[in-house]
Amino acid sequence: MATQHAKTVAEAMHKGAECVGENESLLDAARLMERLDVGVLPICGTDDRLKGMLTDRDIVVKALAHDQDPSTTTVGSLAQGTPVIIQEGASIDEALELMREHAIKRLPVLDENRRLCGMISEGDIATAVSASKTGQLVGAIAAEQPQHF
Repeated sequence: MATQHAKTVAEAMHKGAECVGENESLLDAARLMERLDVGVLPICGTDDRLKGMLTDRDIVVKALAHDQDPSTTTVGSLAQGTPVIIQEGASIDEALELMREHAIKRLPVLDENRRLCGMISEGDIATAVSASKTGQLVGAIAAEQPQHF
């Protein structure tokens, strides 16, 4: 029997995503990451729109390593550039291409109203597509990531 593979992002993504507010402190964000057991959070503005992504590495490298106080430094101060996003109706192949192109392991997913409705990760893709496509994605991301030992 053939394996059924997801065709759209909506079929493979984790529905719902908890945001950290752009005016919240890095300490609040770190506590939320711990509670949710995640290493990345979407940053949402007061307008309830996606403003960026915050990683645990951002907190350490961009803030703590530069002697910024995590209890007073806001999450929004670390949001840089425009986040790479995908629409929930997009194909898995589009998600794969964006992840490859930007060497990222997860994408925030927006609904038809451009509101955050979920996240799709490398792991979600791995369970949703063929092994060869997963291998291509992992290889592309690994090739772009600096090696930290």
